[in-house]
Amino acid sequence: MTICATEDATELDSPHRTALTIAADGSYAARLARHDDAAGSWFPERWTLSGPEPYAVPLPGSQPEEPDSQLLPLTDGRVLIVRRVADRFACSLLYPTGPGTGELLLGAVEAAELTLLPPTPGGSLGYALAPEAHRTVLWLVHGGAHGPERVTEIPGRCSGGVWLDRAGRLLALDREWDGRTKTVLVDLERGGGTGPLLQITEDSNDRLLLADPDSGLLLVRSDAPGHDRLGWGVLGSSLPVRFPECLRPAGTSVTPFAAQPGQMLAPESCAVAFRMDRMDAVGGAWLGVWRPSGRELRQLPVPEGWLAGAGLWTVAGALLLPYATDAEPCGVARMAIPLGPVEGAEPAGAERRVEPAGAVGHAEPVGMGRPVEAVEVGRPVETVRAQRPVELMRPVQGPASGAGGGERPPAAGADKVAGGGIVPGARTSTEVAGGIVLDAGDTDNRSTASAQLRALDAEPQRAPSHPQMCRPVPLQQAPLAAR
Repeated sequence: MTICATEDATELDSPHRTALTIAADGSYAARLARHDDAAGSWFPERWTLSGPEPYAVPLPGSQPEEPDSQLLPLTDGRVLIVRRVADRFACSLLYPTGPGTGELLLGAVEAAELTLLPPTPGGSLGYALAPEAHRTVLWLVHGGAHGPERVTEIPGRCSGGVWLDRAGRLLALDREWDGRTKTVLVDLERGGGTGPLLQITEDSNDRLLLADPDSGLLLVRSDAPGHDRLGWGVLGSSLPVRFPECLRPAGTSVTPFAAQPGQMLAPESCAVAFRMDRMDAVGGAWLGVWRPSGRELRQLPVPEGWLAGAGLWTVAGALLLPYATDAEPCGVARMAIPLGPVEGAEPAGAERRVEPAGAVGHAEPVGMGRPVEAVEVGRPVETVRAQRPVELMRPVQGPASGAGGGERPPAAGADKVAGGGIVPGARTSTEVAGGIVLDAGDTDNRSTASAQLRALDAEPQRAPSHPQMCRPVPLQQAPLAAR
């Protein structure tokens, strides 16, 4: 799964540095590129990433594209494009055909706004959100029997979009409702029924940024600690959502965009790649790499012309970063990321520089690399107080009654965390106040005290074909034991 950050004004002004969206399996990618001429007109461009060398194919239409046209690469090599035409959005499939571009019109969606969601895990469907005054319509814009189809209506204004499983059944959306933003779950296999997924406090704004279906690792952003912080938890787990101090470096914006696949049921070993941006006038983007079991956010240089916010982990642990320059308009750098502990580490809280073996400084084309510096950041632990435990709900068992499918309450008799927010077998805590678990072992600057997850286990017999989606993701024995 890949999260592609929205391009900023600097990237839009460059003919080579526009946002790239990568298909779920990493086979293809697509972006809007600009002709390097006086007009600087826009055209769709498809990248092929599955061969021995990446290459790009232009897919120009009969006229230049508008810069707000949206692209979604499919795993069959076609590219879904959504264009605004007056008061509607036209959806088409683009594909190379001989010297030109083939186009298959799928239909149109009448809406004031329409935003494509990230690529589906299967890679053959396309979904989009159409927010209205007090609701959001989820559309299947590609893959339906007769053009774009309405899937469900969700009360409130929804944004974001994170896939929680490999089957493309469970979709998480950030919903603004009654002045607060919470993450809700949409079960596409059961008619688009919705239900709550994440709530840290009643008054906090809680958003899901990234999910890894293999390990169950979740990256969230919440202002429950008093200001926006990045935190991590595990889907369906009773372990606490934690807010590592290293994920808020001073003067820097940190956005996750890719997680390492293949870490089955091992969320602490799952590496996450971050786009890091300076928040001052100087600007600039570079790479950050972190995993929950580590105590640092490693900051690494990126290849020249990196399409910031785009990248893909391989199962072997290499990070692929696409880039485009005048000399090489289509390239992919392979980063050999140092993820192991650094020998001779200084105590947490002391900023230092190291040169770990195998680290990549200036990323080279695939297969090449050289050592560079990495930075460890540490800060004092802060205490977070919340009004109630985090709620991580199970998928609903069907769509809500009434048109559009609204919210459903959790099933009666669903298991809750025992002991007022303390889970049997969880780490010992020194204090419990208002649903908050203060971990006695959190003295290493890795995280703050945080709210306790509450998992509601679904009834497995109701969804026999997807048992792994309905039960909490188990962890390894004592994954957060003292080290």
